[in-house]
Amino acid sequence: MLPEAFLVRMQAQLGAEYEIFLKSLERPRAVALRFNPLKGEAPELPFVGEPVPWENRGFYYDPDSRPGLHVYHEAGVYYLQEASAMAPVTLLDPQPGEKVCDLCAAPGGKTTQIAGRMEGKGFLLCNEINPKRAKILSRNIERMAVANALVTNEHPANLAKRFPGFFDRVLVDAPCSGEGMFRKEEAAVTDWSQETVEMCAARQAEILHSAAQLVRPGGRLVYSTCTFAPEEDEDAVASFLAAHPEFEPEPMEAPWFVSGENASYRMWPHKLLGEGHFAAVLRKTGGEEGENPEAKGEKLPKEWLSFAKELGLRLPEGKAVSFGQNLYWAPENMPDISRLKVLRPGLELGVVKKDRFEPAHALALWLSACKNTQSFAPDSEEMKAYLHGEVVPSDKKGWCLIKAGDYSIGWAKGDGWVLKNHYPKGLRR
Repeated sequence: MLPEAFLVRMQAQLGAEYEIFLKSLERPRAVALRFNPLKGEAPELPFVGEPVPWENRGFYYDPDSRPGLHVYHEAGVYYLQEASAMAPVTLLDPQPGEKVCDLCAAPGGKTTQIAGRMEGKGFLLCNEINPKRAKILSRNIERMAVANALVTNEHPANLAKRFPGFFDRVLVDAPCSGEGMFRKEEAAVTDWSQETVEMCAARQAEILHSAAQLVRPGGRLVYSTCTFAPEEDEDAVASFLAAHPEFEPEPMEAPWFVSGENASYRMWPHKLLGEGHFAAVLRKTGGEEGENPEAKGEKLPKEWLSFAKELGLRLPEGKAVSFGQNLYWAPENMPDISRLKVLRPGLELGVVKKDRFEPAHALALWLSACKNTQSFAPDSEEMKAYLHGEVVPSDKKGWCLIKAGDYSIGWAKGDGWVLKNHYPKGLRR
């Protein structure tokens, strides 16, 4: 049962379309996934169906197929993402080589979508204020083979102070009352109240104020929610523009949206295959570009150099950064991150241990090939055994990249007879 106050408001909002809207909430929801270009060409899969119109790597899939259990999901070949949720990044339109910030990034759907469009080039800051959700975000960044991302667990206001006028594009997919997810999540219905709507609107205004400071002059800010409440959507954008005259609406070509004022757009569940979503596109026309010193790189240790030479590994442009005991490869233009709560400062390479190098799982997922590779068919007994954490017969020696079909999924170490399993224990089936 939907809240009565919500229904009264929706009837006033939609008028003659109200009954069609209600009926759309009763139909089975469409489910979708998005292929990851960072893992190479998308495979042909029997459960993948029609394309999502607003994302060229998005596809609807058969809900009975359970693609989250497929080995390709573990390999980061695709991300399960609600179709309408793919639209804000299309409006953001991030480009390779740019500096981009996803300010409210967990669990990582839009962040990994941004990363795919950046093609591993440039600098991506993805932030989540909730520590538990930030860890989920970091794990998805790893699974989807994103090398150029800094994952932080900060209040947006702290980032605004550290990186004023720094980013070419900023996405604020704001925490909201979740009305667009009523069909998807029962908790969204039970937790809803008008007080929640008003609380969310106040929080969104605070986040948007911080986001405004992060955008460089000429840069783009996209604000999105998954709610229908005007207080969190059009009213929030109007209030922001009134308080920030350095921004102006930026109209976009978006035929899948219903357009509104101030370059704002709505996606209605009775008009497309997806849930409810709202987005607004804003351009910063004034202000000053910030000066943000870059993080200093370090010398790569001899243990890594020996390991990389043995396997024929080449890293992209970037710089080495030690983070605790772990060695990372950070984006070349990553700014100074001292005194920030950082979970992942780029691509985790591994750990130096007693004059030897032990590679990270993240490095395996990022690699497409190396000199020592063992591929198993995705549905083979060998692949099942590997995912269980078992040893697998092989004549390979030394560190070996394991692939499910054409896609890297983890490490093993061979002695010429079997491969000792190095698939992370927390991921084993």
